[in-house]
Amino acid sequence: MTISMYQASVPRIVNMLINLDHLLTKAHTHVENKKWNEAALTQFRLYPDMFPLTRQVQIACDTAKGVVGRLAGTDIPAYEDNEVTIADLKQRVAKTLAYVESFTAAQIDGTEDKDIVTKRGDVETHYKGMQFLLNHAMPNLYFHVTTVYAILRHNGVELGKRDYLGKV
Repeated sequence: MTISMYQASVPRIVNMLINLDHLLTKAHTHVENKKWNEAALTQFRLYPDMFPLTRQVQIACDTAKGVVGRLAGTDIPAYEDNEVTIADLKQRVAKTLAYVESFTAAQIDGTEDKDIVTKRGDVETHYKGMQFLLNHAMPNLYFHVTTVYAILRHNGVELGKRDYLGKV
């Protein structure tokens, strides 16, 4: 039995982006109810050497759009990383969701053995499509969404496992 690269990617990513938006909605409500300065939450980090909430959301979105774009062999849109507010972050999630949802199974299926190269600085990492999807991209997406969840819970936002997992 083979795995559908589309089914292993796009619906899973869509689900996580919808859940991320839900987490941010609950964060906004929390900030409003507590009458907090929103930056206290958007710039919060779990540990000094970790990225703040804003950057966690940005990376989750970059990972989501990057995986489908690389698998399909299309240009990946670049975002400016200029979000400041929770509303800004929700807009980034929304445009990422629209981009991911624009892909069809025909664009993604059959990419199991596609050569994928990622670059961080001068370091290139080479993958095959399925290895990239299952061993790198999806764990990275889950990591950053989980970190958003942890930051919000640490700051008292009323969230439970269902908020992270969603209804799907």
